[in-house]
Amino acid sequence: MKKMLLLLSCLVLSLFAVSAFAGDGSWDKVKKDGKLVIGLDDSFPPMGYRLADGKLVGFDIDAAEEVGKRLGIKIEWQPTAWDGVIHSLDAKKFDCIWNGMTITEERAKQVAFSKPYIMDGQIAIVNFKEKRFKSLKDLKNYKAGTQKGSSGIEAVKKLASAPTELKEYADYPKALLDLEAARIDVVVVDNVTGRDMIAKRPGKFKIIPGMISKEPFGVAFRKGDSDLREKVQQTLDKMVKDGAMAKISKKWFAVDLTNPKKF
Repeated sequence: MKKMLLLLSCLVLSLFAVSAFAGDGSWDKVKKDGKLVIGLDDSFPPMGYRLADGKLVGFDIDAAEEVGKRLGIKIEWQPTAWDGVIHSLDAKKFDCIWNGMTITEERAKQVAFSKPYIMDGQIAIVNFKEKRFKSLKDLKNYKAGTQKGSSGIEAVKKLASAPTELKEYADYPKALLDLEAARIDVVVVDNVTGRDMIAKRPGKFKIIPGMISKEPFGVAFRKGDSDLREKVQQTLDKMVKDGAMAKISKKWFAVDLTNPKKF
């Protein structure tokens, strides 16, 4: 009987060992399918957005396409509403979220993030002729806007004075339309996105000096997809090391925002 129990114990332990080395199958599935499906808001310049002809471009687009090239798989982009993006990930509508998603404590409870690949932050944009707000401390008796489901909502809470009204928009372009029409006074937005929008419309908007917050961007995976996350992370690490990420960053931002040593 003792020998039988010992044999059964060894068998159970060996089965556990095999399953431990088998992985979760998430990378194997992507490899078998030959494609990585990525969820994004395709109106989020300069991370990912459409040109007039419908072509999808941006920093995240270039970075992900390079990862796909190195892994020998196709990248398939799946546009989705940002306020429900994590729910869509869990529903397996795509394999990961790669779209300038800020790593937050709350989101980290729901998804498995990669290491930060860019350090960003939140800024406040006002109309170019606005004279009331010379610093973030001057923000009083104002109406603010930001994107629904974005980290801008939490950033607004960090301001010295709360807005009299906070409007949430489907995307930042819609928020800027209301700002231009003076229906709101301030738009809180990611630094990289805000600067891109201002550069494309000179003389229309300006940034209130200072950063509301400092926030890292990460690629989000389902909690159980450790193999896939690790495979993508290893590739990103190599791209940082060989200068590929720096090259993509300089293309879109004129500077390297991807160096972990400067985070």
